[in-house]
Amino acid sequence: MKAKKWMNKRRFSISGRLQKMLKCMRSGEQFRVEDVPHSSDSLATRDYSASGYSSRTGEIETKVDNSNIEEAESSLRESGYLNYEEARALLGRLEYQKGNTQAALQVFEGIDIGAVIPKIKVSISRRCESNRRRSQSDAVPLMSMHAVSLLLEAVLLKAKSLQGLGRFGEAAQSCQLILDTVETALPEGLPVNFASDCKLQEIVGKAVELLPELWILAGAPQEAILSYRQALLYHWSLDVETTSKIEKDFAVFLLYSGCDANPPNLRSQMESSFVPRNNTEEAVLLLLILLRKFVVGRIGWDPSIIEHLSFALSVSGKLRDLAHQIEELIPGIMGRKERYFTLALCYYGEGENLVALNLLRNILNDRESTDCILELLLASKICSENLVCIEDGIKFACKALSELDGNCNQLLSIANCLLGVSLSVKSRSVSSDSERILKQSEALQALETAEIIMRERNPYILSHLCLEHAEQRKLDIALYYAKELLKLEAGSSIKAYTLLARILSAQKRFIDAETVINAALDQTGKWDQGELLRTKAKLQIAQGQLKNAIETYTHLLAVLQVRSKNLGVEKRLLKSRRNHNRSLEMETWHDLANLYTNLSQWRDAEVCLSKSQAINPHSASRWHCTGLLYEAKGLHQEALKSFRKALDVEPTHVPSLISTACILRKFGGQSLPVVRSFLMDALRLDRANPSAWYNLGLLYKADPRSSPLETAECFEAAAYLEEHAPIESFR
Repeated sequence: MKAKKWMNKRRFSISGRLQKMLKCMRSGEQFRVEDVPHSSDSLATRDYSASGYSSRTGEIETKVDNSNIEEAESSLRESGYLNYEEARALLGRLEYQKGNTQAALQVFEGIDIGAVIPKIKVSISRRCESNRRRSQSDAVPLMSMHAVSLLLEAVLLKAKSLQGLGRFGEAAQSCQLILDTVETALPEGLPVNFASDCKLQEIVGKAVELLPELWILAGAPQEAILSYRQALLYHWSLDVETTSKIEKDFAVFLLYSGCDANPPNLRSQMESSFVPRNNTEEAVLLLLILLRKFVVGRIGWDPSIIEHLSFALSVSGKLRDLAHQIEELIPGIMGRKERYFTLALCYYGEGENLVALNLLRNILNDRESTDCILELLLASKICSENLVCIEDGIKFACKALSELDGNCNQLLSIANCLLGVSLSVKSRSVSSDSERILKQSEALQALETAEIIMRERNPYILSHLCLEHAEQRKLDIALYYAKELLKLEAGSSIKAYTLLARILSAQKRFIDAETVINAALDQTGKWDQGELLRTKAKLQIAQGQLKNAIETYTHLLAVLQVRSKNLGVEKRLLKSRRNHNRSLEMETWHDLANLYTNLSQWRDAEVCLSKSQAINPHSASRWHCTGLLYEAKGLHQEALKSFRKALDVEPTHVPSLISTACILRKFGGQSLPVVRSFLMDALRLDRANPSAWYNLGLLYKADPRSSPLETAECFEAAAYLEEHAPIESFR
């Protein structure tokens, strides 16, 4: 009982001295602690008013926060006195809690933090060395953990005060000081439940969270990245929720900040460990870690994780990996409709259109599924790219229009556009001229409706409007839309440049078309110049500049081969883009082979064809070029064999159909009906091919049973189409 009575008396005595001390500090008086040995650091030898900070007693409440009293009591109880820095830390906290940010900052700036940091480091370090015998001759005196917490909290509150005043760089430096101090004192990380009897762990955790935010506000993205990595790589003993929040914030910053992060330099890692090479890979790694935490039940579900992961994997071309992640999600996390639609987008992006279409059909055939506008539009788009299911594409677009019922102009515009695209594809496959003209008219009407409804012009709609007018040989209107498309995309689209050049070439304005291509080349990086260079070479051939065309083709092939050998560039490309580049290289060799064939340079043409064979030995285009080479040499039987091999590979290859018909017509005899069937097949696939019409006219002219009117119509169509033919197909 006596001991308990003495402790209560001691507590009352400490509390009373503290109240008196704080009151004296506010009034500017000096307070000398009784019964405490004098120290150069104690308030007994320092005058608070000398700091230059003056408080008006009337404006400050005299009531002291109980938490501050308890903190000071702990320090007094452990050390026997409250030194100058601790007193300032305590008073600064009081000012900060009352919202006096400027006053709090002035108090915090009076703390000689450089002098106390070494003591804090030693105190923290020795706290972890519980079995170490402390020497009485240590040069640096130890501090209690309560005093350490009080001073580090002062540094943290100083950082928050600076943040509130807009001095973000200084705030970040103050916050960084806390983490550097703890990390230096404990290189192996904070032990579990370290200093659980004080607020040190809480202060460190808040500093870890705050520092990246401060660097971002200060406009220092690289420092923010380093602070995020420091927060995640050092063992701060943070709880799972805090760590997960930091991981998510870091992933979001990497994805959307626009800053290129240098690869992390890990001090210790296994040889087989994965080290991200760029922002996207590091963000994906963080998001996958969060996803794994959810799967094992450590955190709750956050829908934004899969949203950010979808974005990251999409821009990096890893759509199949995204599909696998979605397929592995626990049932019930994503709704059936959302899951199937996202998977359909992934497989469509990977070029597996039928898989995507089947997933969409599962949604559309479900009677419980409602509001399926987006699913209908995507299904219509997929069907418009496949002639086999073009009728379904038209139905899906019409159903979307009926369900929209005049609501949402943007979706109405897209639905009309997709309907127009499907009708345009349908018009190219019908056999009847009247039906074809009707479908073309309906397609044009749907596309024009889409363009009118859309509040802001859409490049997708404009490009299809331009293509439709160009294919119907309404070149002036097509030229207008091509220029509008180029203007809308601010000259950033290669397709817009090439489409404009093709329309100009159809008007026989080859010099203007080449000027457009040259302007595009100036605006485009060297890795993306392939299509432009090929178009330029064809324009040079059309102008009779064969030597220049050979040089352009050679330059194009050099660019393609250097890029294929540059693994870093090649790996960053989407799979579809890599396939496109291989196809472009192969077709360039074919163009060059045909050019050498026309110049009777047989050996050079054969070398080009051998290069093409190394890329794809089963190419209809290569067999057709080989047939043209044999035909130029006068080897008609060998040429016919090559043309037939081309048709074996691709029965709808229009150039091979026409060339086969030409060889058979030269043979004469009983082959005229067969020749006619080849030419009619070619026209069924490409009604605007002048060569097919011309050869059909020659066939009718040689056949006494044909009427002169049919012959004249064929030659007239061939002449008109040749006069308005582009150097390469509009599409």
